[in-house]
Amino acid sequence: MTNNNEDLFDMEKQNAPKMKIKRKDGEPTPVFKGASWAALVIGVSAYLLGLYNAAMELNEQGYYFAILVFGLYSSVSLQKAVRDKEEGIPVTNIYYGISWLALIISILLMAIGLYNAGSIVLSEKGFYGMAFVLSIFAAITVQKNVRDTQRAREID
Repeated sequence: MTNNNEDLFDMEKQNAPKMKIKRKDGEPTPVFKGASWAALVIGVSAYLLGLYNAAMELNEQGYYFAILVFGLYSSVSLQKAVRDKEEGIPVTNIYYGISWLALIISILLMAIGLYNAGSIVLSEKGFYGMAFVLSIFAAITVQKNVRDTQRAREID
């Protein structure tokens, strides 16, 4: 049996107004921002940890590391170019085209490298492929969140 004072206290807590975090129009939620950063950290960390523990030569590890860095940079660059065009910020066609080409090349280099890697078992190939794709997607999402947050705060 509970005390009536405890019941009243619980009711007051439930009816108390919740503190709402003020968010600007168009700004991503803190949870979405956190999930994007978590996906980026998890993807890159898993990829790098896999490379560190891999039984491959240092030059091969360097190849896969360079592809990751190239893929992350090209994906962020493409997201920025696409967003700039959408917002009416001038973007040259050559930069826009190079951004697309760089991302496509990074994905192709990863696919070709994994396809031709005889020292890597199929499950590791899948691991590297998925960690790479997760990292690229997360980098694009983090860049979009940064841009959306910046834009929402400028409008105010």
